[in-house]
Amino acid sequence: MKMLINVAETVVADALRGLAAAHPELVVDVENRVIVRRDAPVAGKVGLVSGGGSGHEPLHAGFVGPGMLSAACPGEVFTSPVPDQMVRAAAAVDSGAGVLFVVKNYTGDVLNFDMAAELAEDEGVQIAKVLVDDDVAVTDSLYTAGRRGTGGTLFVEKIAGAAADEGAPLERVESIARQVDASCRSFGVALSACTTPAKGSPTFDLPAGELELGIGIHGEPGRERRGMMTSGEIADFAVDAVLEDLRPTGPVLALVNGMGATPLLELYGFNAEVHRVLAERGVPVARTLVGNYVTSLDMAGCSVTLCQADEELLRLWDAPVRTAALRWGC
Repeated sequence: MKMLINVAETVVADALRGLAAAHPELVVDVENRVIVRRDAPVAGKVGLVSGGGSGHEPLHAGFVGPGMLSAACPGEVFTSPVPDQMVRAAAAVDSGAGVLFVVKNYTGDVLNFDMAAELAEDEGVQIAKVLVDDDVAVTDSLYTAGRRGTGGTLFVEKIAGAAADEGAPLERVESIARQVDASCRSFGVALSACTTPAKGSPTFDLPAGELELGIGIHGEPGRERRGMMTSGEIADFAVDAVLEDLRPTGPVLALVNGMGATPLLELYGFNAEVHRVLAERGVPVARTLVGNYVTSLDMAGCSVTLCQADEELLRLWDAPVRTAALRWGC
């Protein structure tokens, strides 16, 4: 496989050096692998810290900045960051108002963030945690007990981040983050496997002419494997899987997410089909975001995330944000 890297062993460090060069508004600690917004800690503001294995960019480093995360902790590719990273991040962003950990539901992330919370609290930092578990495809997988955390993470980080920037106290920011998680559901589809730099070959076998329905962001198996389907057929299957579980009673935020190798031409076409299905099911769409945001290296495919949004959540979604990957209203 051809990759735009030097060697597999330095791929994360090299990417962090490049991130620092492109975004001077961030403080990037390449050695300790912590990315912090340069103005942190902000007086009186709750800090938001998230992280996970590399390979899902722009999640999470691309979401650090005003209106979203205060800091992010990247691990090795598809590997959880370690507690020391999270403790450093919490200390760097804590203004005395406390820190919220946003944790995707993968076993390594959960264990390490739990340990980090204990260590940070021993150092006098008040910690709250929210677990993101929005994926409806499967209940358990190779990496999880319970549902996986996927595209809903973006909604949690954006909306809770806006609340924190408005000065909401830790208890309120945590409550909003939990509300968003409870209001989100996701479903993903793989058209090809991804390739990790260390392995240098596809992580699983997906024959030509087939796709995997309900895939995870690390290549975990989904609900079933089928012959290739049209964009409209995939939208019917994915949206119905989400709606069967979410059952929204009002407008939704929609994320049509690419898995890393799917071009925008295809994603916008798929978005048209997603909107068709939602219209046929009587579900109004308040806002739509299309692009590669929660990825799986070079996997071809897509995911759909819907978040039922009341007026408060919609207002916080629309609030200004200025990060490497998301920016509007500023």
